[in-house]
Amino acid sequence: MTSRPPGRHELPEIDEAGLAAARAADRLLAAARSIGDARWEAYLAPLPDRLRDAPPAELRAAARRGRAAYGPKDSIAEVLPWDDAIAFRDALDALLRLLARHEAARS
Repeated sequence: MTSRPPGRHELPEIDEAGLAAARAADRLLAAARSIGDARWEAYLAPLPDRLRDAPPAELRAAARRGRAAYGPKDSIAEVLPWDDAIAFRDALDALLRLLARHEAARS
């Protein structure tokens, strides 16, 4: 019998962290749209749904893509509302920590 990876609903902490990151991404996406920043709007557009719906195996990639928006010379926090940008970053970091703990426990 092959061991299948757990579904998201079987990992409530990870599911909730993904949903929290998705809500933060929704706020940033709305802010990008409201100021007409097409670049960050296009970058953020797929993230809320991926963070909300991706299975655990794909969630890390979505979180890392979101985290990549915080570069040293080109950061989303320089363009969009600071509080929302930091909340998104913190939600992504929390999600990545939970995923790392889960993966470490499985191995």
